[in-house]
Formats: sequence, C-alpha cells, structure tokens
Amino acid sequence: MTDYSSLFISALDGSHERSGFHCGVPALDNYLHKQASQDVKRRISRVFVATTPANPHIIVGYYTLSTLSIELDQLPDRIARKLPRHPIPAALLGRLAVDQQARGHGVGRMLLVNAIQRTLAVSDQIAIYAMIVDAIDEQARSFYEQFGFSLLDSGVHHRLFLPLKSV
Repeated sequence: MTDYSSLFISALDGSHERSGFHCGVPALDNYLHKQASQDVKRRISRVFVATTPANPHIIVGYYTLSTLSIELDQLPDRIARKLPRHPIPAALLGRLAVDQQARGHGVGRMLLVNAIQRTLAVSDQIAIYAMIVDAIDEQARSFYEQFGFSLLDSGVHHRLFLPLKSV
C-alpha cells in the first residue's frame, strides 16, 4: 500500500509521468496529459504536482495557480465597501485533482494547504488579496467551503474566494 503521509509537492517538469494520472474527470485528466506543460512554458499558469518518496515521478495529485482580478461587485458588500474602487488582485486555484488510487488519503487537503501556503509566500512580494477557486461541482464546492472559502457573486457557477488575511 502506498504511503501518502509524506508527499513531495513540486513544480511540474519533464521527469513527471503525466499519462498515468487518472482522477476520473476527463477535463482534469486531459489538462494534465495534454495542456499543462504548454501552459507552464507560456507562463499562463504554474502547475504543481504531488508525488510520493517511493515513486517521485508518478503524479498522485496536482493543482494550478495563476492570477486574476476580482471586480468589487463580485464580493459581498461587507467586504467590498472596505476596499478601493478598482479590481482587486487575486490568485486563481484553477484546477485541483487527485488520482483515483490516492483518494481518501488526504491528498486533496495537502494540495490545497500547499497552494494556500505558496500563495501566502508570494503575497509578501506581490499584492494578492484573496485566493479564488472554480469548484467543478457541488462536492468540490463543499470541500473548499470546509476551508473557509465563500461563494462569489461572479456569474461563474461555483466560484469561491478566501481572503488571505483570514488564513
């Protein structure tokens, strides 16, 4: 049985075996198999992968980070009224997926915590007000809500946010 308690999370590179990853959601599988490396090369997003010490080239989970701006009218009034009247900088956790064989071992939680920590570290160098996630379905939405994410009024179904000052 694979030990998922001490994952190594690093930037996707050519040594990682992408084709064996299967989370069960074709769009997330196909992204990693076919698009992720191109997005990294084009500086569209950064892709971070989780591997185990026993199999450092086998991906058991991944997430993507990029940037975006949030319009004030998407934020709850109680937050928006305290902010300047222009778009607010944010980090987008665009995708987060766990291989089917690694489900139920806390891999998703570890990936999310790593993404938040990585974003907090960058926010010391560049302004980032919040982390945004696009939950793929209700189950994913519930997962993010457990970590304090709240629904945005963005017109994007299941788009949630977490102000970094609340972390």
